[in-house]
Amino acid sequence: MGAVPIQRKTAARDAPAHGEAREGARAWAHATLPGSSVAPGSARALVRAAFARWTEDGLPGADRLTDRLAEDALLVVSELVTNAVVHAGTDVHVSCRLEDTAGTLLVEVRDQHPSRPPRGTDTEPARATHEYGRGLRLVARLAESWGVTYGRGAKTVWARLPTEEDTADDGGAVEYGLDVAGFLAPEPRRAEHDADWLHRGALSFLAEASDLLAGQLDENLVAALTGQLIVPRLADWCAVWLEDEVMGRWETLDPGPPPHQGGGTGPRLARVWHGSENRIEELRRVLEKDPPPPPGALQSGPVAHPWPAEALDPRDAHGAALAYRLIAGGRPLGTLVIGRAGLLRFPDEVTGLVEDLSRRVALAVGTARQYARQATISKVLQRGLLPAAVAEIPGVRSALVYEPCDKGGPSGDFYDLFPAGDGRWCFAVGDVQGKGPEAAVVIGLARPWLRLLAREGYGVAGVLDRLNRLLLDDATEAADAAARALVQPVGPADGPQTRFLSLLYGELTPFDGGVRCTLASAGHPLPLLLGADGDVRTAARPQTLLGVVEDETYTSESFALGPGDSLLCVTDGVTERRSGSAQFDDADGLAAALAGCAGLSAELIAERIRRLVHEFGGRPPEDDLALLVLQAE
Repeated sequence: MGAVPIQRKTAARDAPAHGEAREGARAWAHATLPGSSVAPGSARALVRAAFARWTEDGLPGADRLTDRLAEDALLVVSELVTNAVVHAGTDVHVSCRLEDTAGTLLVEVRDQHPSRPPRGTDTEPARATHEYGRGLRLVARLAESWGVTYGRGAKTVWARLPTEEDTADDGGAVEYGLDVAGFLAPEPRRAEHDADWLHRGALSFLAEASDLLAGQLDENLVAALTGQLIVPRLADWCAVWLEDEVMGRWETLDPGPPPHQGGGTGPRLARVWHGSENRIEELRRVLEKDPPPPPGALQSGPVAHPWPAEALDPRDAHGAALAYRLIAGGRPLGTLVIGRAGLLRFPDEVTGLVEDLSRRVALAVGTARQYARQATISKVLQRGLLPAAVAEIPGVRSALVYEPCDKGGPSGDFYDLFPAGDGRWCFAVGDVQGKGPEAAVVIGLARPWLRLLAREGYGVAGVLDRLNRLLLDDATEAADAAARALVQPVGPADGPQTRFLSLLYGELTPFDGGVRCTLASAGHPLPLLLGADGDVRTAARPQTLLGVVEDETYTSESFALGPGDSLLCVTDGVTERRSGSAQFDDADGLAAALAGCAGLSAELIAERIRRLVHEFGGRPPEDDLALLVLQAE
């Protein structure tokens, strides 16, 4: 499909069309990034690594990669990725190419939202500020040429940057300082300081603000950091209102009277910041009375906001205030308001800079909410996936260690110990491929089905046969898709998810003088039996993972646990615990550790193995850890 550039900045010599750039590319780097606030920082890291690698390898044209070009490229890719994530809300593909034939650097950012028409066509709706944001004005200033290519199912924004040799032909590098002289506050010193800062530091300020905001997973902390970024650099005071998911739709719904007039919940004033701390509380009180009205369209451009004179010093009775709608992925999330005393209006370059910052704030708020939503879902799932208590078995002492690596959500490891009727008790230790909602689906199916099949009288092998078929059933695939949809929208590239489950499952039947144990291991670390005499041996043979082969037939093995005999069941978080390149179970390390537990109770065995696993590596475990000890009395 041919290129459809929506805007081009003409250079001294015209650049080739976007589609022609690929043939001249000799060095390139690319990556697909998630559509979140961390994407701009990841894109900048990609460009830095590419520059370093091209220079080290001495590729053609690498001698032109100056520090100035690197700074320009980092800013351009940051703006393009931020623009794509905020306005498209999809994953983005970033590529960077060094064209030795053209002597230029080409940066491309592709998202999955191709519906917008080219700028300047009759189909484009009129608006005060173009929806692509003012950030692309900086791209246009830095780039030799830039544009947008629309394709089926994707949109690519590209920019071509001239290298040092090319700009020399133009008589010097492109100047991109921001012209704000004479626009700011009337005090000469302050105006001079502001102009100087905007000339020298505005571009790095945006990049650093992106990195700072991207690391926050709490929307209230994002609001707090926003205030500290803006005041006093760009304004005397600022305020951030946040709306919940329902409030975010108030452009098309009748919200009723404002909250202070007896209406429902309105936007929440999350943060107020003033250059003078003793003005913050009074400013908050005044601003809460009159929250900013929503604009009529989903646009982030500034609109005038009433000046809160009664909350400020009498010397600041007049000033300018602007409200910016916080929008990410087409969803309104809140409003940012800034104010500065002594101005009739903010200068255009300052309003544009704050608009760019507001896009990053909205992106960070959206990411924080996505994280909070997923964490809440994970906590709910975690509470429902594990038994409230393990059963007590006559003649058997049990001890359990369960340490999920991710404390905030469901892990891939699970356990169970329950009565099955007719004098039988059953136990299970399992490990699902992956973590999060997908793992929760498998555990949510496996654990209740184990209990149901056991209580229906099926033996160990029969339970595994039926559970294996269940994991390969289409209904389980539908449950998988539903779980993923709870956390994030399912994109067109998402396919069926594998549902592999390693499981150690067994049945205990106490008798006079001991306990009869029947068990089977499906792709799971084999259980170890510690005899009362200190001898250690494996207690099962390896079999295929569950959820892999549809017609697999499983078998079980039986043995007796005499007084003092202990059975140790673990997940691979124990056996594969790493210390450099070594693993805990190398050279039968787990068996050796268990042999040293002869004569200990079940509780002490479990605690000693746990301690040895933790001590094996220099850092905390990076995988879930579960172990179960069953000891005949």
